[in-house]
Amino acid sequence: MTTVTDLLIVGGGINGAGIARDAVGRGLSVVLCEQGDLAGYTSSASTKLIHGGLRYLEYYEFRLVREALFERERLLNSAPHIIWPLRFILPHEKGIRPAWFVRLGLFLYDHLAPRKKLPGTEGIKLTRHPAGQALKPGFDTAFVYSDCWVEDSRMVALNAIDAFEKGADIRVRTKLVSARRDGGTWVATLQNVTTGETQEVRAKVIVNAGGPFVADVLNAKLGLNTTKNVRLVKGSHIVVPKLFDTKEAFILQNTDKRIVFAIPYQEKFTLIGTTDIPVESVPDKKVEISSDEIQYLCNVVNHFFKKQVTPADVVWTYSGVRPLFDDGSSNASAVTRDYVFDLDAPQGGAPVLSIFGGKITTFRKLAEHALEELKPFFPAMKPAWTEDAKMPGGDMPDADFDRFFATVRQRWPFLPEHLAHRLARAYGTRMEELLGSAKSMADLGEDFGAGLTGAEVDYLVRREWARTAEDILWRRSKLGLHVPVDAPAKIDAYLAKKDAAPVAAQ
Repeated sequence: MTTVTDLLIVGGGINGAGIARDAVGRGLSVVLCEQGDLAGYTSSASTKLIHGGLRYLEYYEFRLVREALFERERLLNSAPHIIWPLRFILPHEKGIRPAWFVRLGLFLYDHLAPRKKLPGTEGIKLTRHPAGQALKPGFDTAFVYSDCWVEDSRMVALNAIDAFEKGADIRVRTKLVSARRDGGTWVATLQNVTTGETQEVRAKVIVNAGGPFVADVLNAKLGLNTTKNVRLVKGSHIVVPKLFDTKEAFILQNTDKRIVFAIPYQEKFTLIGTTDIPVESVPDKKVEISSDEIQYLCNVVNHFFKKQVTPADVVWTYSGVRPLFDDGSSNASAVTRDYVFDLDAPQGGAPVLSIFGGKITTFRKLAEHALEELKPFFPAMKPAWTEDAKMPGGDMPDADFDRFFATVRQRWPFLPEHLAHRLARAYGTRMEELLGSAKSMADLGEDFGAGLTGAEVDYLVRREWARTAEDILWRRSKLGLHVPVDAPAKIDAYLAKKDAAPVAAQ
């Protein structure tokens, strides 16, 4: 049977999920296909920040930074469970960037867009600040500014959930095999990669949100060529046992003019990244960090911190390939992080809109702009609506997480505080569905370790398209860092035993 739809969106990363959510809310019918898991590639491999991009000011990306700073406040209000403020300490080191230059950049950062919830920049003496105790002698002054943390892959899942609940057809583990123009529509063949079953979709417009595979979708799947090129840049991160006890993160200037973040992570660890390595092609499977990248990140943090790290200290790594628009820059770090659209719409032929670039902070605005590009093809499309809309689970009074968490402790007093906090952060007000009328931990089913229960696994299968232990432990959560070594096998066995054929919100 052929499915007929307004939009066929190819790619289940943040851009694809964000466009699906916005489009279905404007009255368009949507099918989204993702060949792997939601956020299975680049969108789960970010530095996990909602930020303006302080270093982009150095490359005169004022429009991008301003837009990102506006979005920072909007997203903090829309998803206060998975986004929260974070202060960053920038130790000043002579010889890299002069202090006046840093002050100017931070002044612009504070004033390019209004701030309602985030404090502004201040200067500190490291000799009198607790953060200074973690640093080597010689770092006397620092600047402190604000940005936000985000659970990146959960942001993708929340967009997909909202899109689904508004009527979108979300198909994970489903790849685009090919598509051809047939008059004013596209006829696409999709394949379920698990069963091998093929399906036909007839769409008025294809949105190519393939991320690092955007050119492959255009050339190999649609048989088109584009005048725009993608620059592939690999960014890698390492996680080590925590280097410092302060709640603030550090932003470290390196002698090559790049910056590296050191961020408190999962309570016991420090997240360090990222690198910027040009790559020529994208592997279909997982992207791996190189030994040179690991050593580079170790060298940067060892220059600043008393506690030294070696590659042997690394407990986890992850890498992603960012699909940046090729603006001709010779330096990978200088390539624009702004997004660019390529609309192929021949007279009388079905359009395809391809997305080049973008970053998680600006996904909502990118989606809004993408639908503006498509408005001529859907003149009855409803107006933009996402600016003040809440994400699933984010509908808590005044976007006040602390007040919401207090109600969680009263509602489910049997939950250990650490578990209650993790669940509140992950699911927000959707905890009600996950926990329901449970009165004890025993009511939550099988215990897989680190507080992961059968009830949570069932919820992720039912509501969030989770299919495997990897989906659950590394994308819907980061419990992979905490569960026993046999947990993945137990989870997969549990899923097999339940004969789960998970379709969200059944």
